[in-house]
Amino acid sequence: MLIIIDCDIPFLHGVLEPYAQVQYVKGSQIDAQRVANADALIVRTRTRCNEELLRNSRVKIIATATIGTDHIDLDYCRSRGIEVHNARGCNARGVLQWVAAALRHITHSDGKQPEDYTLGVVGVGAVGSLVAEYGRHWGFNTLECDPPRKEREGGDFRSIEELAEHCDILTFHTPLDSSTHHLLDKELLEGMRPGATIINASRGGVVDNSAVANSSHRYLFDVWENEPYIPADILRRSDIATPHVAGYSIQGKANATALSINAIAKYFGLPLDSWYPPHIAPSTPRLISWAEMCATIDDYYPISEESNYLKHHPEEFEAIRNTYAYRNEYF
Repeated sequence: MLIIIDCDIPFLHGVLEPYAQVQYVKGSQIDAQRVANADALIVRTRTRCNEELLRNSRVKIIATATIGTDHIDLDYCRSRGIEVHNARGCNARGVLQWVAAALRHITHSDGKQPEDYTLGVVGVGAVGSLVAEYGRHWGFNTLECDPPRKEREGGDFRSIEELAEHCDILTFHTPLDSSTHHLLDKELLEGMRPGATIINASRGGVVDNSAVANSSHRYLFDVWENEPYIPADILRRSDIATPHVAGYSIQGKANATALSINAIAKYFGLPLDSWYPPHIAPSTPRLISWAEMCATIDDYYPISEESNYLKHHPEEFEAIRNTYAYRNEYF
């Protein structure tokens, strides 16, 4: 049995070797020739898992150490009987803490407090529900938009047009698919409050980057269309810019790797279906106060320093991601 693994996924070396032949490859270099004899893949977003990659392979299962699956052609995999497993919710608290750092940056830049803002959360899943919960706890007037949940559950979910009209800050936490591509576009921007702020830590294509950069709105982005390339004008205009690392916490990465291993283990009957990196301590969630968060977040995540570095070294986007010093989740 051959398993091909993106070599930049942490904590994996030595885990599967007792049970399979394992090859570690850069995600961007996992190609059709390499996977022809592979039985399983463990990937990240840099590997496009589509017909071109999989057509002549014997791959039976793909585990992606990411929440998103927009790099995987799910319909094609389904037609071939290839199982696909993602790591849903793995880094939700890591992203929460990135958003917390962004919110602190916004409020301190404006000289205001949370109660002075209406916060709109677009996409209320594993990440968005945490952002909404902590936003309310911190004092933001918080509105939520999630059409699929509204259809399933009812409840007080608002339309995205209503959030655009009433919110001072819009933060996006949706997957990327045909229904969410350019969810924030020129038309919606025109309906937003003057001077409103946009946060995107979901997927780059959820927001029309060029339209935002050509508007009067402030924006703080962790994800970008066509990354790792960021047009100079879009990067320059950003208030905060980071290289798709919002979820890069130690615990988030450990969770993602564990979920990938667990999926492979269950499929092939390996004794690893409850494996977790033994040297990583899981996070202990707690509702931290706004004052404590503001006083401590820079110790755990100095977002402005990261942003300044990327703005001066945009060509290092991928290198920063691949050598990132993972943060510790502390709430």
